[in-house]
Formats: sequence, structure tokens, C-alpha cells
Amino acid sequence: MSDVIFTSKATAKNGRDGRVKSDDGLIDLKLVNPANNKEDKGSNPEQLFAAAYSACFDGALNLVASKQNKKINSVTTAEVSFLKDPEDGGFKIAATLNIQIQGVNREEAEELTQEAHQACPYSKATRGNIDVTLNPKAVEEPS
Repeated sequence: MSDVIFTSKATAKNGRDGRVKSDDGLIDLKLVNPANNKEDKGSNPEQLFAAAYSACFDGALNLVASKQNKKINSVTTAEVSFLKDPEDGGFKIAATLNIQIQGVNREEAEELTQEAHQACPYSKATRGNIDVTLNPKAVEEPS
């Protein structure tokens, strides 16, 4: 096993219609299943995964760029979809990463995105397990 740098901990109670709370209390969220409940406000596992994946990927992108001495500004938005799985009748997820990169041209944006996808721990964890679509875009000002 690799050397552990740190461990984060969160506990969920009552699944998609319950609560999730981190051990330090910074995350303490009501969970609502939007497939069954469109009226209540709350988060869901896909939203939490999208937040985590976008943060991790954007960090990997900036690390890759800095190693190439490229100064970029970037914004990564993850869209995580909850899907019916036709193979087993259950469910699965898919992710789309929309990446805006300022400071490079289109080809460089695509190359940096591919390299970040190889380096990002979330991309490594999902590789071969879920469909991930990468949409890099070179922009003048990331929004």
C-alpha cells in the first residue's frame, strides 16, 4: 500500500434520502434524491462527486501546466449524470468535464487536459469504470 498523506471521513445515514456529514462538521448536508423528489432542497451523491472531481481535476491541470512552465487560469465544471444501466437494469454514473483554460491555445489546452486526465486521482479511480467525456476549451477569460 502507498504511503497515506491524509484521510478524509464522512458518514451517510439513510442513503439518498438522509444526511451526510464529515467528521469535522464542515460538510453537514441533507440528501435528496432528485429522481424521486423534485420539491425538497438538498444535495445528492452525484453533486458531491461533481464537486470533488472538478476540484481534483482542476488541481491536476494546474500541476501539469506548472511542470511545463505554462501560466494558466482555469475553471473546471464537472457534470455527473445518474443513468439507468442497460446491462444489469441497475444504475451507473457518467461524468463530463468542461475545462476552460486561459493562457494557452486550443492544441495546448487539449494536451494539458489529456495529461491532467492521466494524473488526476479521480480520473485514475474512474478509468475503465465510468464514461468520462473531456471538453477542453482555450478561452481569453475563464468564467
